[in-house]
Amino acid sequence: MDTLFMLLTTPPPPSPLTKPHQFLHSLTPSLPLLPSTKQHHQLIGSTSTRISLSTSSKFGNFLDLKPEHHPKALNFDLPWCNPSSDRARFDVIIVGAGPAGIRLAEQVSLYGIKVCCVDPDPLSMWPNNYGVWVDEFDGIGLDDCLDKTWPMACVYLDEGGKTKYLDRPYGRVSREKLKERLIQGCVSNGVRFYKAKVWKIEHREFESTVLCDDGVELKGSLVVDTSGFASAFTEYDGKVKKRNCGFQIAHGVLAEVDDHPYDLDKMVLMDWRDSHLGNEPYMRANNSKCPTFLYAMPFDSNLIFLEETSLVSRPVLSYTEVKRRMAARLRHLGIRVKRILEDEKCLIPMGGPLPRIPQNVMAIGGNSGVVHPSTGYMVARTMALAPVVAFAIAECLGSTRMIRGKQLYDRVWKSLWPIESRLNREFYSFGMETLLKLDLNGTRRFFDAFFDLKPYYWQGFLSSRLTFVELAWLCLSLFGHASNPSKFDIVTKCPVPLAKMMGNIALESIG
Repeated sequence: MDTLFMLLTTPPPPSPLTKPHQFLHSLTPSLPLLPSTKQHHQLIGSTSTRISLSTSSKFGNFLDLKPEHHPKALNFDLPWCNPSSDRARFDVIIVGAGPAGIRLAEQVSLYGIKVCCVDPDPLSMWPNNYGVWVDEFDGIGLDDCLDKTWPMACVYLDEGGKTKYLDRPYGRVSREKLKERLIQGCVSNGVRFYKAKVWKIEHREFESTVLCDDGVELKGSLVVDTSGFASAFTEYDGKVKKRNCGFQIAHGVLAEVDDHPYDLDKMVLMDWRDSHLGNEPYMRANNSKCPTFLYAMPFDSNLIFLEETSLVSRPVLSYTEVKRRMAARLRHLGIRVKRILEDEKCLIPMGGPLPRIPQNVMAIGGNSGVVHPSTGYMVARTMALAPVVAFAIAECLGSTRMIRGKQLYDRVWKSLWPIESRLNREFYSFGMETLLKLDLNGTRRFFDAFFDLKPYYWQGFLSSRLTFVELAWLCLSLFGHASNPSKFDIVTKCPVPLAKMMGNIALESIG
């Protein structure tokens, strides 16, 4: 749900479970928001006359349509690193120019620290649609990077008309505005960029060497890996034989349609209705066991972002199954897709163990464990955590003492993952494990009770800002608000995840 929000330098070798377009710094370009149908006709021009609205697919013609946008990189004159003249030595080397990497580079360089950002294409546009709660970006001064907001969100639970209206504004991030702002900050603060892939990182006591695919070596006191879920540079505890992640998978399209049934003043956070599968008994049975929902951002009556999403599954749900369910849903809703402006496939590992803390390489973004284990949210939290990590780096490298080596790694990692944050994450992981055990009806009952909580609690849970005590209170309150069948689900299906959470909390507390 960070588009739910998904997000390279391309480190070798990528995990077979991960797709390169999903990361916080993927290289696929994106199209700016097109606020009206009239405007996209002006931008796309005669392309419309060449589109074939094929009806050969059982699941609707939109699966046969191809996205029409073309790659578009930012037009910036970046200050490039010249290894011969700069002597290729920096305080901090950041691997990856996605949201996490560029945000951290901007924040660290504010302190006068010498930073180099390494990426195969630093100016390429980020791929996926990012949605955030408006108050999250407002709280960190990035609200001007939203290109569309809705005054409220809604959750459709079932065909009986049960709907939750959430009085919390929601916004779509303008990827172009956000990247332009962060890049401009980097340029103003003296960040250097180097266009290459990082293949290897070597460490000495007080210095690390980054080896690039063109043979260049860059040296720095600290290397920060922001290269995403497939990173080979971030290590996990050797005792962890299986990471045991859950997976969020989604197929999304920014589409021009004849019409759609959604209110323009509300974004659809979740639509759990399944009447669209009435004539698909096989798909309906599978959806009952491993449900998907529709996430929708309506821009006008003819332009809408639609994304069919599996909130969390283990093993990962088939991508083909997700697309078929989406096609059946759109057909049932009477949504006829005329053209696809963008499409995206998102695959996000959720939960699992944290990286080994500390270690020689710092990480932030998808490979650092900051993805919300219950929801997949990450972008807003990453934007908020980067200044915290930057301050810890500046305290070490910006001081006259020049704290480096093991002390540096320890302080920086603990700024990202202090003990309370690690304890809190166990609660979020418990939420993920609970959702994994619920079928469609159980999931509906869960969210019915969840959004009946006081806004302070459900908002705080989704935004990862509740304290440990507040999370414990949320669990008790959620049980109190739950229906009897939902309480039965919790009592019968959650003892093992609960025991695992309590054991992990005990280990973190004494560790």
